[in-house]
Amino acid sequence: MSQQSEAPGAPGLEARWTSSRKSGIGKALNSASDVTFTLSHGILNEVYYPREDIACIRDMGFIVTDGHNSFSEEKKDTEHLTKTIKDGVPAYRVMNTDPFGKFQITKEIIVDPFRNTVLQHVVFEQKDPNLPLQLFALLAPHLNNEGGNNTGWVGEYKGSEMLFAQNGDIALAMSCSTKWLKRSIGYVGTSDGWTDIKQHGKLEWEFEQATKGNIALTGEIDLAEQEFVLAISFGRTHLEAANHARASILDGFDTAKRRYIEEWQTWQKTLPKLAAKNFKFSASILRMHEAKNFPGGIIASLSIPWGETKGDTDKSGYHVVWPRDLVESAGGFNALETKEDVSRIVNYLMSTQNADGSWPQNMWLQGEPNWLGLQMDQIALPIIEILKGYLRNTMGKHRMTRYWPLAKKAITFLLVNGPYTEQDRWEEESGFSPFTMATEIAALLAGAELAKINGEEDLATYCRETADSWNDTIEYRTYVTGTPLAKKHNVEGYYIRINPFAEIPASELGNRTINLINHHADQGKTKISELVSVDALALVRFGLRAPDDPRILNTLKVIDAELKVDTPKGSCWYRYNNDGYGEQENGDPYDGTGIGRAWPLLSGERGHYEIAAGNIDNANKLLKAMDSFANNGLLPEQIWDKADIPEKGLYFGSHTGSAMPLSWAHAEYIKLCISIDHKKVFDMPEQTQERYIQKKKKAVYQVWRFDNGVEILPKEKILRIETFEKCAVHWTDNDWKDQHIAESKENGAGIFTTDIKANKKSAKIEFTFHWKETDKWEGRNFSVNIAR
Repeated sequence: MSQQSEAPGAPGLEARWTSSRKSGIGKALNSASDVTFTLSHGILNEVYYPREDIACIRDMGFIVTDGHNSFSEEKKDTEHLTKTIKDGVPAYRVMNTDPFGKFQITKEIIVDPFRNTVLQHVVFEQKDPNLPLQLFALLAPHLNNEGGNNTGWVGEYKGSEMLFAQNGDIALAMSCSTKWLKRSIGYVGTSDGWTDIKQHGKLEWEFEQATKGNIALTGEIDLAEQEFVLAISFGRTHLEAANHARASILDGFDTAKRRYIEEWQTWQKTLPKLAAKNFKFSASILRMHEAKNFPGGIIASLSIPWGETKGDTDKSGYHVVWPRDLVESAGGFNALETKEDVSRIVNYLMSTQNADGSWPQNMWLQGEPNWLGLQMDQIALPIIEILKGYLRNTMGKHRMTRYWPLAKKAITFLLVNGPYTEQDRWEEESGFSPFTMATEIAALLAGAELAKINGEEDLATYCRETADSWNDTIEYRTYVTGTPLAKKHNVEGYYIRINPFAEIPASELGNRTINLINHHADQGKTKISELVSVDALALVRFGLRAPDDPRILNTLKVIDAELKVDTPKGSCWYRYNNDGYGEQENGDPYDGTGIGRAWPLLSGERGHYEIAAGNIDNANKLLKAMDSFANNGLLPEQIWDKADIPEKGLYFGSHTGSAMPLSWAHAEYIKLCISIDHKKVFDMPEQTQERYIQKKKKAVYQVWRFDNGVEILPKEKILRIETFEKCAVHWTDNDWKDQHIAESKENGAGIFTTDIKANKKSAKIEFTFHWKETDKWEGRNFSVNIAR
């Protein structure tokens, strides 16, 4: 058929992303290349350029036909085997075999270290030489994180035939070392190569361009040479991309492969020598998730969970930065003792901090917020990391001088807004969470050390006093006793996932319920007192409670009874009961509702508890379970927890369609390896261990605030009233027979404190406020009962 200029059928089907079930990711360490690729189902899928948070293609694979009735799509119709070429190095050999024995496609896939090019060295083996097989390369551009606004065309660069696409200021070029027999551009589902070949058994349409739509580039490859190199290159213009493609092919695949592998092996020689199966590769995974052009910025995952169901309205997926996940990744680099990596992460955190001292829930690499929620652990964890960086000599005094004003802002934000959190670490519920409170308290003690280092002793003292007060309220806020669930498991009580009420202690929650998100209607309705989470283990991990504390042991019994799943590959845990973030019961993708599945990183967290408790053998079993949960070395966010559903790619103990790989999971794996090697939890904060486990420090003060009003004051404590304006507190401890006036004092963090010590025989303190700046009375009284 003769060539036609513009493909019909614009704009094509609504664009969709692709599977997050990755079997490989690759990236050159050399700073000359800004390309990162992922593999799934035996083919190249999402490629990121010029930053790790910008996806540029949906996928690229081959189609094989006999020109008539036989149609084989590489990603769907062949059997895949993907392996790394060298141990721990993200260079891959992929073998895709036709189940009917007609052909085999063997590919080696790397990034050109010197250029923005993904290179595939391809060997096409035709088993029966008499078959008239034809081979087609099919590429779906999704440039600039967008599938529906791409323009493609057939062209050439200095005599080299290529296929091009562009969207905004990003372009790609696909070139082949052998001859293109035919080329065509079309709209997906109407005039693209897949539709054409499926209908005609060959590439009959040859359209020269398709404008602003969901498009595909298709080229038929001359099989006169059954070994060839395919280059997919990127640039700011199509000419820049074309130059990279042509130069990469001329430079030779072997040259690029040798340099690519050598650079990775040189870096890996700096790592600790441990025998753990996926230790070296997990280190590589962390390194590949760090942005080259935003040093220290580590995205959560080079994937979009359940991406095949997501379109242009979901541009970010998981390829943005979560400050919490970033600090977890920093912990992985701390375990690797790669100080320069940790230094970059801390500097990135400082550069992306908001003006008020907080960090975004998640953000694009330049620091622009993506989601707008607030989890207090995303404020607390960076403070802990700043102190670790200083104590481990990843920053000197001059750098600390530059960081301190920013660190102080974070500490102040934490003091003002904690311990209540708008969202827990799972970004879902508001309230008092054991995990969040553990990080906040550890952060306040870290903040006290930072304040002391920087000569602010008053602030240091206030941070410690507040940490003590918050620590003493953990059980008041989150430990329940005598519930039906406690009786069911024959324990006195347990820590709950979250308490959403500032004014109601855990012991008085009764039958109050919470309607968990990710559920239809009221299917998420759950008794708060029976909402159990693995998060209570953070109280041990962060050094606030001993591993043999009876309350921890009670909670462990409930966790294992309610949240543990034993798979053929090892033990794993759910985040909490009645979780709705995961596949549907029948295995269909999560669509805003679903059923929560087990998380491998929680096996790592449990492994750290076992180490704290002295059970190294148990920790080793959990490390091996994490090895088994990995897909070709990549750890998933979740694993399937039921009987196999082969037609949906779900197998008991193996990855689901959620994010894979998850950088946080790989960091947890690395930390577990090092903790096992050290026979102790290597990253447990020293300040909390010493203060709360060794010295068993109790609070002197009980804090009362308008947003966090305690109702009971232990008789041995001083009532500390905190306000954000200067005031005089008028109070009595004998029903206003005597009235006292106490002036508030500013503590250096924008908080005014008023300390009240009642008579030992008093049963209640009543108080009200006179606001100094406005010369107004509060107009109501408040009271706190004194516990006997």
